[in-house]
Amino acid sequence: MTRLLLLEDDPNLSKTLMKYLKKHSYDVDWAKTGEEAMELSYDTPYDLYLFDINVPLINGIDLLSELRNAEDFTPTIIISALVDIGSITRGFIAGADDYLKKPFDPEELLVRIKAKTSTLKEVLKFRNFVIDMQKDEIFKDGEQLFLGEVQKNLLLSLIKNHPNPVTKEELLLLHEKPSDLALRVNIAKLKKSLGVDIENVRGVGYKVI
Repeated sequence: MTRLLLLEDDPNLSKTLMKYLKKHSYDVDWAKTGEEAMELSYDTPYDLYLFDINVPLINGIDLLSELRNAEDFTPTIIISALVDIGSITRGFIAGADDYLKKPFDPEELLVRIKAKTSTLKEVLKFRNFVIDMQKDEIFKDGEQLFLGEVQKNLLLSLIKNHPNPVTKEELLLLHEKPSDLALRVNIAKLKKSLGVDIENVRGVGYKVI
């Protein structure tokens, strides 16, 4: 289920949106202040942020700027009654992906959410790893990893198949000179260099845990 973080201090609007979005199979967490939203963003991986601007403690634009500076590039839609070009410009400069002016039809918001979350299929997130599915590039804690071809393909295969194991036969095919020893050595190197928990599933293969 796609998980959203809604930052909105209007309880009536928030409850309406949450009810509507949950009806369409979105899991929504609600924050009433920018500070609360920041804490939730640290504790929970979200697929999309919905941020109002004028909220207590930390406004939505300042919060988005801080998140982007912390290399949190979660897609973000700003929903705001501020319709002047200055506010809209500041929102996009802060890193917003879209800007929806209040009042709006929930159905329009749903269309915009679908447009943004559909691109998530091109990005796979696993703990502190992010994989660009189109380019097969791997990032850990925001930094791109430059691994040897074999180890890169092993890690990609294991993460893409999580939580299921990958058979030993499939993993051996990723080696130029396949052997049980080569596979064990490369798995051990991944575990040591990246701190990845990889488990040997007896009689099957390996999986990340």
